[in-house]
Amino acid sequence: MATLNVNGTMREFEAEPDTPLLWVLREQLGLTGTKYGCGVAQCGACTVHIDGEPVRTCVRPVSTVTAEQKIVTIEGLSSNGSHPLQKAWVALDVPQCGFCQSGMIMAAAALLKEKPQPTDADINQSITNICRCGTYNRVRAAIKAAGQGGNTRQAGLAIQHADGSTT
Repeated sequence: MATLNVNGTMREFEAEPDTPLLWVLREQLGLTGTKYGCGVAQCGACTVHIDGEPVRTCVRPVSTVTAEQKIVTIEGLSSNGSHPLQKAWVALDVPQCGFCQSGMIMAAAALLKEKPQPTDADINQSITNICRCGTYNRVRAAIKAAGQGGNTRQAGLAIQHADGSTT
């Protein structure tokens, strides 16, 4: 049995050394928030943090991750959805289908850790994830809102909700 440090807990698993970390997280450990999108590290749906850095797990062999390294998945970012990015995502109705969103949030969390108030250029450089629904304007606004302490009104995106309220 091998061991990984996932979301602050040591977890045992059995897998071939060349098995992508994504499949160990999803199939062996039951953490299905991290998604399979492309299998070639292009879309970013499989993004998690390893020692604070965003990593695309669909091409990362599990054998390249040690038990000393700290893996954080979307489930470990916040157990109750209270992370500023998760709050901004909800407030600004970012997802449509939602498939890419866990990877997008993980990439954005790494960016905000490095640059708490990122510019558009910072976001363009760091967030290379693909959203098939095209919610990039809302993603950008949510990142800015989270960087501004949750102020969605200054994030540069006005959304009128079905109930008539605006964000």
